[in-house]
Amino acid sequence: MEKREGYAPWSLTRKAGVQSATVNGDIEVPQFIQPVLDTGFVDEKGDWKGSKSSDEQFIISDTAVGIANGATVLLPSTANADFIDMTGFRDLMLALKTTNGGNYAFEAVMGPATTSFANLSPVDEASQLRVNNNNEALSSFGPAFSDSAEVFTADVWEVFNITSVMANQKNCQFKITNNSGDIATIDFGYMRLV
Repeated sequence: MEKREGYAPWSLTRKAGVQSATVNGDIEVPQFIQPVLDTGFVDEKGDWKGSKSSDEQFIISDTAVGIANGATVLLPSTANADFIDMTGFRDLMLALKTTNGGNYAFEAVMGPATTSFANLSPVDEASQLRVNNNNEALSSFGPAFSDSAEVFTADVWEVFNITSVMANQKNCQFKITNNSGDIATIDFGYMRLV
């Protein structure tokens, strides 16, 4: 409904001072329904900041080939993206597929020194990311994410959901250690969630 009539307590003629004018109690009240889409905001500096949305698919890194037992690899590691930027994202899903079943360890570490952390450069690459989370006392830091032993099945994707502790990390990678007992090839992917 675009137009309807509503009651007005006075008319424009009477408001103008004509006392003998008849008061018409009806006025047109336009009503329009218009959808609004919130796509971001303008920050205090006047810069447009778009709203983030979750990745719809996993971002796949280059395959790490021939990782010896006991050796580590830093992932992601592609020419286009050798770190994960979690700015504006809260949760992170990791996906790993290995050619050899068995134990693998992985931990969140600082990304490459060639990438700054906001305006800080160089960073201590491959060092463990440390956060204060709900499991720690307020005055201490712990590893953002560190898993010493996950059992993998060969040649299938294993998916892990990391909630909140990786939020807004600007330059991070994962250090993956092959403890499976033999050489393995590792495929790695990640998905960022708002």
